[in-house]
Amino acid sequence: MEHYTARYVKTNSGYMGQLMEWPEVVTEGKDIEECRDMLRDALHQMILAYKELSKEMPKGNALFEQLAIEVDNVCETAGSRQAS
Repeated sequence: MEHYTARYVKTNSGYMGQLMEWPEVVTEGKDIEECRDMLRDALHQMILAYKELSKEMPKGNALFEQLAIEVDNVCETAGSRQAS
């Protein structure tokens, strides 16, 4: 059993869903539920295609986390910080 991480983005026409570990698996739906169902179907189809082509599938179960930063307080680039 593999677990993949889905990312959903609100669009003008509904939602776009994409797998973080497998970015080629992407779809859209009119609402989040439809998008989720279509993303599962897209994943299923991609797995079948990879098996047929004997390609190695990306591994799931990756760890993702959100990193918070106050953008307004960022005042120097990484490059200028290293030069100091």
